[in-house]
Amino acid sequence: MAQPIVVSKAVRKAVAEEGLSAFSTQEIYRELLSRFGEDPARDGLVATPSRVEKAMSFLTKGYDQDPAEILRGALFAVDYDEMVIVKDIEMFSLCEHHMLPFFGKVHVAYIPKGKVIGLSKIPRLVEVFARRLQVQERLTRQIADAIQDAIEPQGVGVVIEARHLCMMMRGIEKQHSSTVTSAMVGCFRQKETRAEFLSLVRQPGPGGL
Repeated sequence: MAQPIVVSKAVRKAVAEEGLSAFSTQEIYRELLSRFGEDPARDGLVATPSRVEKAMSFLTKGYDQDPAEILRGALFAVDYDEMVIVKDIEMFSLCEHHMLPFFGKVHVAYIPKGKVIGLSKIPRLVEVFARRLQVQERLTRQIADAIQDAIEPQGVGVVIEARHLCMMMRGIEKQHSSTVTSAMVGCFRQKETRAEFLSLVRQPGPGGL
């Protein structure tokens, strides 16, 4: 059983006056380790607060990135009005409810109306929103809305297929469940366009991948 934590008068005073802002992120992680019943001073855990701080900074770096700015740097005038699809984009994010990972693939399509987006920017856009605390439903909608706002195409479709560790490691503990969400904007709300998009997403990629 974990030993009760003795909080000094100095610590209590600092918390009362400044709240948790009085402590560094690493000090807070050290405190959490203690509350889990661990010894933050043992060899395997001495550097853990620093590593976790760096990891969380990387996993939430999307808060410091502007999706509109990323897309604005790669918009091109093109006379093309057929469907553009970038599919099987790998995605990793953190569930905002338990801060556990969820991961999977994102499929993005749009039909241009005078402008297209540089292909590499669509995966970049996905990563900007994924590197935040998320729920899959909102992530799906944010990607679609960002593309719609950037180039005002005829329509946008986004599908995400993901597995959530908050369902696999805890709670219901179902290892093989997956969640599929979609956001359809403009002409992608039409049955024929939506069906074409979903059909193309299901087709194997180059080399049968």
